[in-house]
Amino acid sequence: MPLLVMKFGGTSVADLDRIANAAAKVKREVDRGYDVIVIVSAMSGKTNELVGWVEGTSPLYDAREYDAVVASGENVTAGLMALRLQEMGIPARSWQGWQVPINTTSAHGSARFKSIPRENIDTKFAEGMKVAVVAGFQGLSAENRITTLGRGGSDTTAVAFAAAFDAERCDIYTDVDGVYTTDPRISSKARKLDKIAFEEMLELASLGAKVLQTRSVELAMRFGVRLRVLSSFEETDETSGTLVCGEDEIMESKVVSGVAYSRDEAKITLFTIEDRPGVAQAIFGPLSEAGVNVDMIVQNISEKDYDDNHPGAVTDMTFSCPINQVARAQKALEDAKAAGKIKYDELIIDTDVAKVSVVGIGMRSQVGVAARTFEALAAENINIKVISTSEIKISVLIDRKYMELAVQALHDAFELEKA
Repeated sequence: MPLLVMKFGGTSVADLDRIANAAAKVKREVDRGYDVIVIVSAMSGKTNELVGWVEGTSPLYDAREYDAVVASGENVTAGLMALRLQEMGIPARSWQGWQVPINTTSAHGSARFKSIPRENIDTKFAEGMKVAVVAGFQGLSAENRITTLGRGGSDTTAVAFAAAFDAERCDIYTDVDGVYTTDPRISSKARKLDKIAFEEMLELASLGAKVLQTRSVELAMRFGVRLRVLSSFEETDETSGTLVCGEDEIMESKVVSGVAYSRDEAKITLFTIEDRPGVAQAIFGPLSEAGVNVDMIVQNISEKDYDDNHPGAVTDMTFSCPINQVARAQKALEDAKAAGKIKYDELIIDTDVAKVSVVGIGMRSQVGVAARTFEALAAENINIKVISTSEIKISVLIDRKYMELAVQALHDAFELEKA
């Protein structure tokens, strides 16, 4: 039988009525002739509640016990979904991560997949099971301990199962009806995309779009898993939602497919550092060890000299990072300075910035994208603090108060409202 993977997020299974609604969507696919693997998240709000219980019990908790507690949210949803399907006359059963088994690394709280053997689930399908309801977000370590995959891990679970079972498609049901050219809450002209390439979706996800978890898109691109993003709360058919697929399935792409943004950015500048080989490693090595996710980087000649004997032998270094990692970054740099690993005159932190990006695989074959981007921002008198580019992306760091205006201006400049 053809096989389909369907994933339902927390808002899609938030209560018994929504679980029943999700089960009806599963039944529709079973009636169409599919065997179905359903991946479920914990009911909306439940993971936060469980995390709160753990932290309230043991602030310096054992990560292994944290995983044992937090993974239980998905187990509850899986059991309730299987029961609802059984009530509808569909042969279904729930599967916890250890029962599959979903083999992962031992990094509790951020485990990664090692393997998903098919034998147990395939055997049950052969015996007449039509739906396997699998608890997302969790797995089993080599030490036979429950592990969790980190936030958004159920998306990654769904893609991993689609790859392991050669699924025809992986449908991600969420509270939006697809992937838009930008956030409809910011631009009323935002348009839902019928298709988007893996690379574009990966960039959008990493740049702040919350529709899909970044690791899930990486995995889908690696194994060629066709993803479809669609709403749990609307009637859907084979043409609903947005298909995330290979570039070869898209006849002709627009130059820019979407505009993404991230409010939670910070800009850190080190003034008057030595301009010598190895200084970048001396700065970014400690940041990496501290777990700081550095993004945009700019280096330029400083106005000052390092000393009177070396005119021009100094530079300034600017980079961006998530705002919640600023304290870690500051401590790592100050510790490195105290240890004599780097020298700088001043460390300036700006937490009132935002990142806005234009993304599109069409940039590979079109010139003038950067010019149009900067022209649109200049027309709105928006100053650019930092610029970062790749083959299919241009990102700028700007004052946060101009973020929504920048998104709207860029959306209009590239006429993304037009199909």
